[in-house]
Amino acid sequence: MTTARFLQIHSLHGYPAVLLNRDDSGLAKRVMYGGQMRTRISSQCLKRHWRVADSVDSLTRIDGAPGATRSREIVTLKVIEPLRDAGHPKEVVDILEATFQKAVYGDKGDQKSNRQPLLLGAPEIDFLAQEARRIAAEPLEEAKKQAKAWLKSSKGNMKAMRDANELPGGLVAALFGRMVTADVEANIDAALHVAHAFTVHAEESESDYFTVVDDLRRIEDDPGADHIGETELTCGLFYGYVVVDRNMLLDNLAGAADLAGEVCRRLVRLIATVSPGAKLGSTAPYSYAGWMMVEAGDRQPRSLGEAFRNPCVASTDAAEERIAEHVAQIDAAYQTDEERRVMSLSGTQVPGAERVSLPQLADWSGTVIRRGQA
Repeated sequence: MTTARFLQIHSLHGYPAVLLNRDDSGLAKRVMYGGQMRTRISSQCLKRHWRVADSVDSLTRIDGAPGATRSREIVTLKVIEPLRDAGHPKEVVDILEATFQKAVYGDKGDQKSNRQPLLLGAPEIDFLAQEARRIAAEPLEEAKKQAKAWLKSSKGNMKAMRDANELPGGLVAALFGRMVTADVEANIDAALHVAHAFTVHAEESESDYFTVVDDLRRIEDDPGADHIGETELTCGLFYGYVVVDRNMLLDNLAGAADLAGEVCRRLVRLIATVSPGAKLGSTAPYSYAGWMMVEAGDRQPRSLGEAFRNPCVASTDAAEERIAEHVAQIDAAYQTDEERRVMSLSGTQVPGAERVSLPQLADWSGTVIRRGQA
């Protein structure tokens, strides 16, 4: 059997007439590759949609896995507002708000505009709320003293709480990692490494001119539209790439192999079926992967994106053939002996890969991560 430290997930998704991921000017994100401009979907965009997907495969529906919240308003909405709603004195609550904002978001945490959205797990949020309630129950002068003392020892308090919990940052932090500038000991390395998806061919884009007509406009009125606008639409076949570091995942999940396996089983299904959800009403940007391959092995992972440095025809069959050729070349040169499973809508064969359905692919991936062997 092959030792499986890494699980590599490759996919091809096709989309017609969409605007999946925009830059600051409202245009599709792009990247220059192989001398040709490609349409791109950022890794942040992909991770966000997999993380919040509301489906039968949702990561939030895994029993026993605590949730997490990413916001710059966690202290305000989850810790302080409940105190105000409970009728605690305003002077005490104001002191606690300044204290906990600084403890969580750093020296500039008193200003919302200075805070970065921070990911905290449910156990961490519950601990903060509990501590705030405890201090709020004290008289004003005593609350001032305890708040000052709590701020000084907050990092130690949070560390002790995290050490006592298996998933203090929630499942999301265990998978995608997090960075906390105000408390470096709260940082978590990502167990899932997600590449930016890009089109295997040169970009295909056009400007869509649209109008909005007033339903109450009379015949004798100006016959023109009430609003005229323009937006970009793109078409593309995207190559996506994700790596699961099993060792890191188990470390982040406190050694829970069964949970790690279930996470990966669901992840494979999410990658195949969940699309970036931009402009739902006007483009219906839903697509399932036309091709997906999962590899298990113990050597350093490597993307198959190099197969598309020279753009190929915008066809899933052509892209699969490119990948099959590239895999054969890599195998001949490196002989790293990964175990492979492929789900495909076409008949293209990848060297050493067994053809399976998506449920079979997901189940196999989960089993590999659970056991550590393919």
